[in-house]
Amino acid sequence: MQDFLWRNHSSLTEFVLLGFSSNTQINGILFGIFLLLYLTTLLGNGLIITLIHMDSRLHTPMYFFLSVLSILDMGYVTTTVPQMLVHLVCKKKTISYVGCVAQMYIFLMLGITESWLFAIMAYDRYVAICHPLRYKVIMSPLLRGSLVAFCGFWGITCALIYTVSAMILPYCGPNEINHFFCEVPAVLKLACADTSLNDQVDFILGFILLLVPLSLIIIVYINIFAAILRIRSTQGRIKAFSTCVSHITVVTMFSIPCMVMYMRPGSESSPEEDKKLALFYNVISAFLNPIIYSLRNKDVKRAFLKVVGSSKGSE
Repeated sequence: MQDFLWRNHSSLTEFVLLGFSSNTQINGILFGIFLLLYLTTLLGNGLIITLIHMDSRLHTPMYFFLSVLSILDMGYVTTTVPQMLVHLVCKKKTISYVGCVAQMYIFLMLGITESWLFAIMAYDRYVAICHPLRYKVIMSPLLRGSLVAFCGFWGITCALIYTVSAMILPYCGPNEINHFFCEVPAVLKLACADTSLNDQVDFILGFILLLVPLSLIIIVYINIFAAILRIRSTQGRIKAFSTCVSHITVVTMFSIPCMVMYMRPGSESSPEEDKKLALFYNVISAFLNPIIYSLRNKDVKRAFLKVVGSSKGSE
């Protein structure tokens, strides 16, 4: 595939990522902010994975999927942020053609996988609330592994379609991408050919990969809320509802910006708006996910205090 794409990219061997600003002082401030966000994201998600692995009480289907989400988030931000940080402090802001293709594919693969994982996590909440006695039987290790593999399959195949459809177009100059990484809508603006077919492909894939999982999530939560309303005790209702709030918040932060970015025609997009949207579902969402899940989750807090307490005791 690499040779095929290489033959079709015409004269360009590299792209220039314009990033956010040409002002050195502004870039220095942005470097500090994004470095802090990146390190906090890695620390937060890494901490969740560690706590789930160490505390046997967190060895449940819900926390299994949460650990997968944390792994995806860590990979998601690492695909784009380290290079962005380098470009903020260096004068040379280039990325090779092959590097651009690789970044685009990995970013899409992880993002699409995460989109479907949110639907799987909603189904997990449905089983836990509507069939609590059979929860661990239904959500067996085999089923959990199969569902994650299903998400990964969609990510791998659809990201390949997205990437190939974008990079088979001729790119003959200019080579300046008005973005901080190689994202499909920004790269397509440099193509020396009609991209209307790509807009149609993006819309169809966006419908399958964003609206279909989101529709499934809505249907699942309608059933969940109906079941919650049948719970007699107020405390039981609050407890059941609180387990869903974190997931709903995370899905909203990720899905809506993605739909705006990938399901609108390229002619209607603005580079500055695109950067803000990409920052939200790529950097901000991954940064907030562990905070949202840990702040509203007593089990995670308890596991953290247990680990901290045991480490102090060992000293």
